[in-house]
Amino acid sequence: MTEHNTSSSYLKLSGVRKEFGAFTALKAIDLEISQGEFVCFLGPSGCGKTTLLRIIAGLETPTAGSIQQGGRDITTAPPAERDYGIVFQSYALFPNLTVADNVAYGLVNRKTPRAEVQRRVEELVKLVGLPGSERKFPGQLSGGQQQRIALARALATSPGLLLLDEPLSALDALERVRLRQEIRALQQKVGVTTIMVTHDQEEALSVADRIVVMNHGVIEQVGDAISVYREPATPFVADFVGKVNVLPGRIDAGELNVGQFRLRTEASSRAADGEAKVYLRPEDVLARPVAGGTASFAPDDPCVFDAVIEKIEFLGSFCHVHVASAAFAPHRLTVYLSLNFLTEQALTVGSALRLKLLPERLRVF
Repeated sequence: MTEHNTSSSYLKLSGVRKEFGAFTALKAIDLEISQGEFVCFLGPSGCGKTTLLRIIAGLETPTAGSIQQGGRDITTAPPAERDYGIVFQSYALFPNLTVADNVAYGLVNRKTPRAEVQRRVEELVKLVGLPGSERKFPGQLSGGQQQRIALARALATSPGLLLLDEPLSALDALERVRLRQEIRALQQKVGVTTIMVTHDQEEALSVADRIVVMNHGVIEQVGDAISVYREPATPFVADFVGKVNVLPGRIDAGELNVGQFRLRTEASSRAADGEAKVYLRPEDVLARPVAGGTASFAPDDPCVFDAVIEKIEFLGSFCHVHVASAAFAPHRLTVYLSLNFLTEQALTVGSALRLKLLPERLRVF
């Protein structure tokens, strides 16, 4: 993760609100982004992330609130007076212009001398890994190549801020993975402050310095990938980021009750008595064969329980294993087990397992 100093905020949003008639798309958004930081706005469709990006770009006007960029108030400034480059999901290249002319577009508009334009175009086309393609037209390039050219065009004027609106969603899976790593490497090389909108949690987790998780026009949590994943602040974040088991339970005098399972954890000790929802990641359940000898878990460990495999979903090197246990009946659990473990132990549907959940990883809401 790149270190960033949140005290020197480059972009500051204060109380940003956006209403479309009776519909409130954004409710009092407060956010500070540091110079050189890579931030992802993550959330489901309709959560307000693209609206927020468009407000930063000046393509929408906020109903209330203010935006400062580099100490300058840009709340009402038109897009042309803001310092950013933008890349859209649809590439938005001019089909009748060559690659070189597409990349040079912003520079030509700024009356940059021709020799400097040519030097900058060559430098950027090389930077995005497509040297020699200057004379081609967008229609002669693949989707991934077009997106690289859109990126070069956005960076041509050396903007202080790069805005990426779902830039990878139109690409196939392999191209998406390759390009997201290239975008991250490019951002670190150039050092430009970057905001990327995405609904793909894997994308956000793999590239962002910080993730802004949004839902229904509010920010649910801001943090680095590990804290958002390991320490979700709300049930929505726990559910939306990564795969998770959600179990209904109760808290009684600091003790957590789920089905027949009883456990006192740090989280349950702090929680008020009453109904609770327990969130447990599939990787936070450890497994041993029932007849495991010395390698097995201590039988008196309150976190240990026996289960039976009901279904195995093969996902390559690891599997989603769905298990049933008397301890959690009638609820089912999903755990991640490596293919090697399943093969070595000859485990199939109907096999018995001894499982141990990691109590410090339980989230109780």
